[in-house]
Amino acid sequence: MFRNMTLSMSLYGLLALFSFCSIAQVPVSVQGELKKWHKITLEFAGPNVSEQDNYNPFINYKLNVLFTHSKTKATYLVPGYFAADGNAENTSADSGNKWRVHFSPDEIGLWNWKASFIKGNYVAVAKTNKTGLSAGFMDGQSGSFEVNATDKRGPDFRAYGRLQYVNKPYLRFADQGGYFIKAGPDSPENLLSYADFDGGFKNDGFKDNLVKTWQPHVRDWQKGDPTFKSEKGKGLIGALNYIASKGMNSISFLTLNIVGDDQNVFPYVDNKDFLRFDVSKLAQWEIVFEHAQSLGLFLHFKTQEVENQGLLDNGGLGLERKLYYRELIARFGHHLALNWNLGEENGEWHPNPPTPPQTTIQRLAMAKYFKQTDPYQHHRVIHNGQYFHDIAANNSQYTGASVQTSSPDFSQIHGAVKRLRDWPVNNGRPLAIAVDEPGDAEYALRSDALNPEHFDARSNGLWGALTAGAWGTEWYFGIKINTRI
Repeated sequence: MFRNMTLSMSLYGLLALFSFCSIAQVPVSVQGELKKWHKITLEFAGPNVSEQDNYNPFINYKLNVLFTHSKTKATYLVPGYFAADGNAENTSADSGNKWRVHFSPDEIGLWNWKASFIKGNYVAVAKTNKTGLSAGFMDGQSGSFEVNATDKRGPDFRAYGRLQYVNKPYLRFADQGGYFIKAGPDSPENLLSYADFDGGFKNDGFKDNLVKTWQPHVRDWQKGDPTFKSEKGKGLIGALNYIASKGMNSISFLTLNIVGDDQNVFPYVDNKDFLRFDVSKLAQWEIVFEHAQSLGLFLHFKTQEVENQGLLDNGGLGLERKLYYRELIARFGHHLALNWNLGEENGEWHPNPPTPPQTTIQRLAMAKYFKQTDPYQHHRVIHNGQYFHDIAANNSQYTGASVQTSSPDFSQIHGAVKRLRDWPVNNGRPLAIAVDEPGDAEYALRSDALNPEHFDARSNGLWGALTAGAWGTEWYFGIKINTRI
C-alpha cells in the first residue's frame, strides 16, 4: 500500500514538474484591468531579438491571438507586435523577448484566447499561414480570463464603448448608443514631432527646427497624469489636458511625414529604413494616445500626406505599406474612438508631386487591407485632394470622407457636405463625412487677435457643416498664423 502511494505521489510530482516546465518555457502575463472596453494586454516571453537584427523581427515573425467569448462565440483575431523589454517607453530598449497583444473586449464574461506565432520570410504580411512555420514559444498556447463591467465615467471613452461606423452618416457608441459629433483642432499636423520622444529625428538634419517641446503646456500637466522616463512627456500631456479643458473632443496628427512638410514624424528607427520600427518611441506614443482617450479625445490618425503618398512601395500595397499598417493596428487599434485616414490631400491632383500620386486601385487597396486586418473595424476615410468618386464605388471599403475646402469665409462647406450626403448609396454604406480642414491655407481659422468674433467660422464653418449632415469639424490654423495651441 505504501509502495503504491509512493509511486502515485511520484507520478503526480513528475506531472506537476512537467507542467511547470512547460509554463516556464512560455510565460505569459495578463496585464491591465480585466473590464469591458479596457485595454487588456497579453505579454509573452518569446524570442530575444533586436530592432536591428539581420533576421528582421518585424517582417519575419507574426503573432496573432484569437479571442473568443465563451457564451456569444464572438471572435476577434488581433495582431501582436515586438515590445523589446516590455518597458521600452522608460528604458529606451531596442531588444528583448517581450511580445504583446492588446485587446479591448466588448462583452463581460469569460474570454478564451489562443495564440499563433509563426516565423519565416515575410510572414508578417502574408495573408495566410501557408507562408511560414511554427516559431515555437507561444505558438498554440491558450488560456482564458474573466471580464467584468467597466467602472469608468465620461468623458473617458470606456464609459461609452467603441465608436463604430454603423452604415449611417454618423458614428455611434457601442454601449450607450449615442452618436458622436467631433470638434477639435486639425493643427498642428506634426503633433507627434516632440522632443521628449525617443529617436534620432531630432538631430537628423531634416527640419530639426520644427521639433516641438510643448513647453507652454507643461503647466497644464496635472499630478497623477502619465509621464515616461521619469519626467518626460509633461508638455504634450499638458497640451491634451488644455484641449479637453476647452470643450474639444478630438485631436488630429500625422504618423508619417517623411518627405512632407515637417519630416520629423515617423514610426521607424530612422527616415531611410521603412522596415524597422522604433519600439520605444511607439510605446511613448501609446502613453499619449491612452491619456487622450481617457480625456474623451478622439484620435484622427493621418497615416500619410500628399508629399509622401508614394513613399512606401511607390504608393502600392506591398511589403512596406502592409507592414506599416499592421504595426499601427497592432499597437494602437485597441483604442475605442479613432479613425484611420489613409491619405491627407491624397491622389492625382498635385501639380508637381515629390512621390508618385496614388491611383484609384491603390486607394481602394489601402482600405481593403484595413478592412481585412483591423479586428475592430474602425472608421476608414480618405481626404481630398482628388475627389471621392472612386471611394463610393461598390468595391470600396471606405466608410467616410475627410473634406477640405479653401474659401477664406468658409462658404464652401455647406455645399460640399450636402453634395456628398446627396450621393446615391451604391454599396449599402453611406459616407460619414467630416470637415477636417476648412478655410484657406494661409489663415483658415484666424486667431482671436485677428478675428475675435469668428462669425464666418461659426455660421458658415461650424453650422454649415452640421446642418448639411457632417459628423464633425476639425479646425485648421493657416501657415501664416502661429499655430501654438
